[in-house]
Amino acid sequence: MRPFRAGFLVAAAVTVYGAVTGREKLQWLAKPLLMPLLAADVALDGAELESTDRALLLGSLGAATVGDILLIDPDNDRRLIAGASSFALMQTGYSALWWRRGGRPHTAVAVPRLLAWLGAGALLRAKAPGVAAPLTAYGATLGTAAVLASDPDVAPYAKTVAGVNVPGADPRSRLGVGALLFTVSDGLIVLRRLFARGERSRRVTEGVILSTYAAAQYLLADPRAHARVAVAVPE
Repeated sequence: MRPFRAGFLVAAAVTVYGAVTGREKLQWLAKPLLMPLLAADVALDGAELESTDRALLLGSLGAATVGDILLIDPDNDRRLIAGASSFALMQTGYSALWWRRGGRPHTAVAVPRLLAWLGAGALLRAKAPGVAAPLTAYGATLGTAAVLASDPDVAPYAKTVAGVNVPGADPRSRLGVGALLFTVSDGLIVLRRLFARGERSRRVTEGVILSTYAAAQYLLADPRAHARVAVAVPE
């Protein structure tokens, strides 16, 4: 366990605890540290990255940092929209990374995500028209990144099940699951916004959102998943 990634796990645990228990001060303390800790890991352990890949990864983490701070208050629609804009920049950076790694859209991978995007957009237009357009636009960037991350060519040694690479020894094989977790997290944001009414249900849902988000970023921001050198994979 590399030190900055270990620190990320601690900050993530504190962030989730703060969300579930309603201790906003803990979130303000820990959540802004999440992406900088992963960025520090990239700076320390990303020597094998090409300069363009390093810049894209660090830029994506920077945009995510802004989004994290904005979404400490997820019930404020203005902050939700601004946060979605920041995360759209992050997803665009991730998409560029995976495109450079050989990721391309494939029908079997893209169609389910397209249908999910259309369904979420229709639900938002019906239930929350004030945030429907920006969140649907963000969903397009999320879906694009997820499709590219799930391309088997990104992790040529990995087994693939239902359009997702099965995580294994090769760090690249974990990108598809990371993108899937991100999709789950953002889908829960929509469901929380539309259907969670009680204080307890909103806190618990926010805890699940943050847990899946942290797990996704932990997998997606691993510099070894973006290195250009060959990865040794056991037979």
